[in-house]
Amino acid sequence: MKSIYQKFLGLILLTPLTALADWGLNMTQGVTPISKEIYDMHMLTLWVVTVIGILVFGVMFWSIFHHRKSKGVKASKFSHSTTVEIIWTIVPTAIIIALAIPATKLLIKMDDTSEAKITIKATGIQWKWKYDYLG
Repeated sequence: MKSIYQKFLGLILLTPLTALADWGLNMTQGVTPISKEIYDMHMLTLWVVTVIGILVFGVMFWSIFHHRKSKGVKASKFSHSTTVEIIWTIVPTAIIIALAIPATKLLIKMDDTSEAKITIKATGIQWKWKYDYLG
């Protein structure tokens, strides 16, 4: 009797890699200058979040490994650390502000339609889009 893992492995090996060729996890890069800026902002945010995730999980796993009970480590008894609380409040706030400034500039730039050659009103209806060409 085959295990579920052997069946899954067989299924993966039988799947042609060309079937996954069009499958992507990232945002597609646009053609217009503003869409390129949106993509760049997306990538910047993605890398910042990735680095934060790697650092947090790295410290967490290091702490779990080095402070385990089997090594004889005794848990310290303290209620709180004001310094640590201030740091873990200021650092995320600074990161959010650092990402919010270019994102806000980009949103303002997106909202400026003063030099538009055509104006389109796009309305989302349950399963379709409705377009009205204004002017």
